[in-house]
Amino acid sequence: MTENTPSSNTRPPKQSRTGLKANGTRKAASKSNRSRAREFALQALYQHIVGRNDAAAIDSFTRDLAGFHKADAAHYNAVLHGCINTAEDLDALITPLLDRKLGEISPIERASMWIGVYEFQHCMDVPWRVVLNECIELAKEFGGTDGHKYVNAVLNGLAPRLRAAEVASDKSAEKAPGKPAADSAAAPEAEGQ
Repeated sequence: MTENTPSSNTRPPKQSRTGLKANGTRKAASKSNRSRAREFALQALYQHIVGRNDAAAIDSFTRDLAGFHKADAAHYNAVLHGCINTAEDLDALITPLLDRKLGEISPIERASMWIGVYEFQHCMDVPWRVVLNECIELAKEFGGTDGHKYVNAVLNGLAPRLRAAEVASDKSAEKAPGKPAADSAAAPEAEGQ
């Protein structure tokens, strides 16, 4: 045999079809319309935070991006404009939980936290654990190496305050004997949110 003959040992191993990429983030095909909306909102909020671009210009640009038609446009619109219009209020809630100045937070982490806080306050149809998970996923996919841990800590700190009854209900359900943990119960809901 010649050296140019490919062998089965040179092929990369097959990837599992779990809906996750190697870095643990979801593949595009397994994302819900709302998850896609959050991704586009994150990208638009990044433009707002970094470039201080006009909200209407950012919105117009983002809606022209490839794949936007697969996103929940109403949710995207609510999150983007809601976060921009209430940015000072969102920052006021986030800042006390930070271990550094707000200006030192990555724009991706800040935008992920804005989305989480906004949804905690205004998207009551989305369970708090789904909001938390979605924002962690955004930070994992678009942010720095451990940025998702920071987003998790801040949003977990705000959830009992912003969704008090829902968080308390989940915590008491976790402690009840013979009941499944709330984490496993929230997993199927995440895909539809």
